Amino acid sequence: MKHIDFWFDFISPYAYLAFERLPQALEGLGYEVRYRPILFAALLKHHAQVAPVAIAPKRDWIRRHTSWQAAQLGLPLQWPAAHPFNPLALLRLAHACAKQGAPNRYVCETIFRHVWRGGAAADDPARVQALTETLAPALDPASDAVKQTLRAETDAAIAADVFGVPTYGVDGRLFWGLDALPMLRAQLQGDAALDRAWAAAASVAK
Repeated sequence: MKHIDFWFDFISPYAYLAFERLPQALEGLGYEVRYRPILFAALLKHHAQVAPVAIAPKRDWIRRHTSWQAAQLGLPLQWPAAHPFNPLALLRLAHACAKQGAPNRYVCETIFRHVWRGGAAADDPARVQALTETLAPALDPASDAVKQTLRAETDAAIAADVFGVPTYGVDGRLFWGLDALPMLRAQLQGDAALDRAWAAAASVAK
């Protein structure tokens, strides 16, 4: 059985769509997923990039594009009342709920849908508190241990050459973006065409 690392930040609409689509995209294949919430802003800082939504025309395109993609995929998506927002509380909540080192799919799904369904403010304190009481009533997402876990996960992603979200890692290869799900499936199937594409890319002078 293949092991997939799935790095994401709840702030990303593409990560939300990829998360929702993943089971269908890999239907019929044997795999297990480790869900790894990380701070996207830290990736941007490390790679000296500005946030995509900081570029006005790109921001407008992303909103149109993801709304269209969601409709094509048959998935509900309503942009939160304000975007970007501070995702730290949600990322920490996910890690506070982690068992055996990572949050499970139910936890991640609940937080993603808190953000991307309904159109409410994702970081509204009352909503975040209600979500915390639902998922982790006896836990402290603001603890130093949880904060350190999020930092460590983000640092590990950077060390693994993750540069954006969503990213999937399997067999030592990274696949970035919602549109990389077919490539991820090809990797799990041992598709020789994907190996040729990998080799061709590696042959280009840097």
